[in-house]
Amino acid sequence: MIKHYIIVFLISMVPLIELRGAVPYAVGFDLPLLPSLALCVLGNMIPVPFIFLFARKILEWGQDKKVIGGFCRWCMEKGHKGGKKLEEKAGAGLYVALLLFVGIPLPGTGAWTGTLAASLLDMDFKKSVLYVLGGVLLAGAIMLLASLGVFGAIDFLK
Repeated sequence: MIKHYIIVFLISMVPLIELRGAVPYAVGFDLPLLPSLALCVLGNMIPVPFIFLFARKILEWGQDKKVIGGFCRWCMEKGHKGGKKLEEKAGAGLYVALLLFVGIPLPGTGAWTGTLAASLLDMDFKKSVLYVLGGVLLAGAIMLLASLGVFGAIDFLK
């Protein structure tokens, strides 16, 4: 069982997959729900401070590099454009928008992307991390309910 817990933890740290892949894995292998969900949240949140504090600096540094410059510039432009649109639409509710962006489990959303956007928008570090955590908890609850529904239906069909 410890092997599955380690896998759940590691899956939740992977960009794009994150907790959205780790929760169904845990439910599919019949792991106890609370410890599994706690590991998913912890694994999903560990990269957040590093992304917030260093990703923007790395992208800015890489903009004038020969091999990675185009990609870094593209990421920065995309982040600024998306961030400004989000800022215009959300106004004072920017942090709530961040929570919902992270919390609604759709492709391209999640803690990694939300944290990068918060960093590019120069949002407050502590507040951003708290709202990203709220989004991760929301995503965990949604994925848990969805996974239990899917796997419950499979069990029902047996």
